[in-house]
Amino acid sequence: MPLPKAELHLHVEGTLEPELAFRLAERNGVRLPYADTEELRKAYQFDDLQSFLDLYYELMAVLRTEQDFADLADAYLARAAAQGVRHAEIFFDPQAHTARGVPMGTVVEGLWRALGRSEENHGVSTRLIMCFLRDESADSALETLEAARPYLDRITGVGLDSAEVGHPPAKFREVYAAAAALGLRRVAHAGEEGPPAYITEALDVLGVERVDHGLRCMEDPALVERLVRERIPLTVCPLSNVRLRAVDVLPEHPLAAMITAGLLCTVNSDDPAYFGGYVADNYHAVRDALGLSKEQMRELARNSFLASFLEDDEERRARYLAEVDAYEFS
Repeated sequence: MPLPKAELHLHVEGTLEPELAFRLAERNGVRLPYADTEELRKAYQFDDLQSFLDLYYELMAVLRTEQDFADLADAYLARAAAQGVRHAEIFFDPQAHTARGVPMGTVVEGLWRALGRSEENHGVSTRLIMCFLRDESADSALETLEAARPYLDRITGVGLDSAEVGHPPAKFREVYAAAAALGLRRVAHAGEEGPPAYITEALDVLGVERVDHGLRCMEDPALVERLVRERIPLTVCPLSNVRLRAVDVLPEHPLAAMITAGLLCTVNSDDPAYFGGYVADNYHAVRDALGLSKEQMRELARNSFLASFLEDDEERRARYLAEVDAYEFS
């Protein structure tokens, strides 16, 4: 039985396995420029974030209907449950779909077909977080928030993802203020490829409650001290960091130092179909590469629930934490 955990940094579009991509392509009459799943899987090798994003957006062409999005989310939830995930806070990128002519409603309603019955089917509670593409305009982000208004009963928060360098958090000051006014929770990718200053800006300008990635905080001791003091969670994605060359090799990953520094770190899979592993695979990889103890592994799992947006269901959070505390490592 896997260690119980929450996953807080997961892009649902990044769970598109080659087999499902070809199945959806056939269903929708989309021709992929790959002979078969084996050739496509070979394309899942990246030099940096941009080379990944190029393929990531190319494959989204197969996602057309509500059923496509439901199938995508349901496949992820089944895999996540098998890896010990009890709660998942799932990112989606509406602009990547509306730009292709797929309406916001198709995306949200499709995802909700799977998320709405996730507890019944998989034993996994869920939250949905809508991300803005930071390499698109601030006006586009505002338009996206407006388009999402009819669906806010299903959307817990907003995030910020895609190409980081050259797109500082302050660019999205207005849309984050509007999201806060609507009662939405706020997270943002910062400090993956961008500098530590982006983390500070996300906190001070966007008012984020959780930082996605945040690796480069370790370059700024004063920032580390602040993150520890304010108990700001970091959603770290180790296998992703290696695949996208943010870290050269896993034994050099700063996660162990981050834990030692007292940071509230969580481990997540980011875009697992592309990066070689789902969340339990990330846990096992850092355990082996960094020599993490059983208690450090338990701390990471506890942190995942403490950092989650379960304030509206503290009884559930307490139950999940009790599962972690009672877990017996083999």
